[in-house]
Amino acid sequence: MAANEPVLPLAGRVAIVTGASRGIGRAIALHLASFGAGVVLGYASNAAQADLLAAQINSSHEARAVAVRADVSDPADVKSLFDRAESAFGGAAPHILVACAGVLDPKYPALADTALEDWDAAFNVNARGAFLCCQEAAARLVRGGGGRIVTVSSSLVAALLPGYAAYSASKAAVEAMTKVLAKELRGTGVTANCVAPGPTATELFFAGKSEETVKRIAEASPLGRLGQPEDVAKLVGFLCTDAAEWVNGQRQDMCTLELSSKHFTSNGTFKQSCTLKKQLSAMEADISAPNPPVTGAS
Repeated sequence: MAANEPVLPLAGRVAIVTGASRGIGRAIALHLASFGAGVVLGYASNAAQADLLAAQINSSHEARAVAVRADVSDPADVKSLFDRAESAFGGAAPHILVACAGVLDPKYPALADTALEDWDAAFNVNARGAFLCCQEAAARLVRGGGGRIVTVSSSLVAALLPGYAAYSASKAAVEAMTKVLAKELRGTGVTANCVAPGPTATELFFAGKSEETVKRIAEASPLGRLGQPEDVAKLVGFLCTDAAEWVNGQRQDMCTLELSSKHFTSNGTFKQSCTLKKQLSAMEADISAPNPPVTGAS
């Protein structure tokens, strides 16, 4: 390395990113690689996109990325994901886990209309998947400094919007688990934090929404636009560095709509007097024809 070449903040460290083939996970993987980390790209089914991402990272840097298929709801797959992280980068323990894999039911059903299989699908990937990854990370990440666990939740946990019962509940479980884990890792040098993006321009977000609904949601954002995956990646990247050592056991909100129960009537509809009704009322009316669940871990 030349004397004037900057030292990258994650040089020599290994990061595992689930849901890395597209959306927020993809942006996070690219960002961590730009910080110098070796990145294990966890994906569920979309090998082509994961392999393309690995090739993109490796064409810009020395070999820093490997794509690994893993169903995060399967304990054996999660263990294999961590095993591959060790073998791909010299046998050392990984430093970072970013648990980003997630699914959302684009039918947006009311709780009373939610099929059991759709409820289970949300919890299997969003909650169980994060649990299995965090459990493995708690046992295997580097100790003594530099160990980082970042889970991805959603602003919908606080917003409590109708149509998102399974998704919001599964992400609430992720948040609670992450905060407890941070306390349980006391003394190890491993931190655990949760990032809760607001509405972000991903396939997961767009599924089942009309253009008008998307427009109204964007206009209701404090910045008047949807977030981009790269916006989330920058915060996650910071949390993975040494500069974030004093940030632990936190939920980090990102440009949320700040909705609460005061915006809704007792049956879950927007109040007529609520200014956000003009911005977001289409979210309740815009329930399209049934679609299969969309996954962020393809």
